[in-house]
Order: sequence, then C-alpha cells, then structure tokens
Amino acid sequence: MGEIKVSPDYNWFRGTVPLKKIIVDDDDSKIWSLYDAGPRSIRCPLIFLGTADAFPADFGSDWMGYRVIALQYPVYWDHLEFCDGFRKLLDHLQLDKVHLFGASLGGFLAQKFAEYTHKSPRVHSLILCNSFSDTSIFNQTWTANSFWLMPAFMLKKIVLGNFSSGPVDPMMADAIDFMVDRLESLGQSELASRLTLNCQNSYVEPHKIRDIPVTIMDVFDQSALSTEAKEEMYKLYPNARRAHLKTGGNFPYLCRSAEVNLYVQIHLLQFHGTKYAAIDPSMVSAEELEVQKGSLGISQEEQ
Repeated sequence: MGEIKVSPDYNWFRGTVPLKKIIVDDDDSKIWSLYDAGPRSIRCPLIFLGTADAFPADFGSDWMGYRVIALQYPVYWDHLEFCDGFRKLLDHLQLDKVHLFGASLGGFLAQKFAEYTHKSPRVHSLILCNSFSDTSIFNQTWTANSFWLMPAFMLKKIVLGNFSSGPVDPMMADAIDFMVDRLESLGQSELASRLTLNCQNSYVEPHKIRDIPVTIMDVFDQSALSTEAKEEMYKLYPNARRAHLKTGGNFPYLCRSAEVNLYVQIHLLQFHGTKYAAIDPSMVSAEELEVQKGSLGISQEEQ
C-alpha cells in the first residue's frame, strides 16, 4: 500500500502538477489517481471527486493560493467499500477534514462519505453539482447487480443515453466530446462499477449531515437530472446555498468552468480566516478577513 508512482503525464494545473497513483487498500489493483495542487500547508483542501482530469477545465490564476485535489477513484462495488477506501486515502494524505465538490454520482458519493464519517466528521462542507440523494430516481436498482456481467459496449450505450442529443453550443459540444473520449478510455470493470454505484439501492440520511454547509449547483437547461430530483435535493438541504446556471447541461464544470469556479470560491469564502480555509492566508487581505469575520460572526474557537 502507499504511493506507487508519479506519472510523467501532466494535466491542466498549468502544466506543473504530476499525476499521482496511490494504493490504500490491501487489493493492489485498487489505484487512486489524483492531482494535488497548491500549498501543502493547507490542511482542509478542496477535493474534486470524480474523473481526475475533468475537474475543472479552467484552472488558472483564479485558483492561486488554493490547495485543490482532483481525483479518480478505483473500482468499488458498493458505497460502504468506496467510503472505507476514501477514508484510507485521506488518512494517507494526512487530511483530517476536506471540502468536497461532487458532480452527479460524485456528489452522491460525497454525501454518502459525509454520512459514513458523521460520528468522526471528515467533510467540512459540500458542493453538489447536478447531484441527487436517492438512486431510485434512475429506476434501475433492479439491474444494479447485473452490470458487472455486461460487456463494455452495452455499458457505454447506457451511459451515453444520458448525454444531450439535441443542438448545443460549441463549448457544450466540446465538453460532451471530451467526456465521450473519457468514456472510451474506461475499461469494463470501471464502467460497471460506476453504474453499479449509481443505481445500487441507496439514499442519503439527512439527519446525519444536516450541520454541514452545503451549496447545491444545478442548471436550468437539459441534463440527466429530473426536476423531481432537484426538488428533493432542495428539501433535503433547506438551508443550502443555491447556485444556478442558465445553461451547462450535464457537464457545467467543463463548459461553464468560469461560472462554476466563481460559485465554488464563493462557497469557500465563508471559511477564510479559519483553520478550515482552502486558501493560503497570505492570499487573503486583512480587510477582506475583517469583513468576512464580521459578516459571519466567526468565533475564536474556529480561528
């Protein structure tokens, strides 16, 4: 177990951050892939949970000073197994608490992890993009246990069925093309495990995570998420901040990255000046901190 290699490949973190591959389970085939950018002095970073090289498309000067980790999880077949593996990864990275951004299934898994660790909290806040709280909305819980048997081409067809088929603007088209390419790169077991996690009968228990600050981000145009699913999220988190994008489809973090980045940073602003800040204190002015403390009423214990 442990860090097994550093890839020579580089990602969108301005071409400077290597891809790390880490094993935390006894099963050596379960490899976490991640990019870890920003100052290591930050002990409560922002983690993008999903496909490591898909979050977000535009990481430039706007994110200077932040510690941001984008990761891709290995093949897991149930939510408990995923949560246990993710906890081990945070232990390996020596991170006690984190802010989680999750889109779609990533958002659901982020909620399940917050629920899983509620007695000894590891999640300080959640940003849930086009996400859901109950897998039954997909009406496929009865087939969840059979995905592992299906060939890859059938699994890809199921996933592609959720992609936009109508006319879209060039940026959305590019985002869809990118995700189709990513889909093509996934093996049968990776596809099957993600569909299994997406459709396996499960729901979020809100009483276990009601004290966690949440921002719900969604789009007004067509996506795989139904209006009913969105309304259920609003009911589940009545005190959550809402971040709405007029357009963005299934992948706003790719095709509307500037707006998504802004909403995420607004979410993180509430933690500036505390030990749970995701940004280096030197990047925040004293005046901004004073305004922030005054508006939020931050106690001495939090600082």
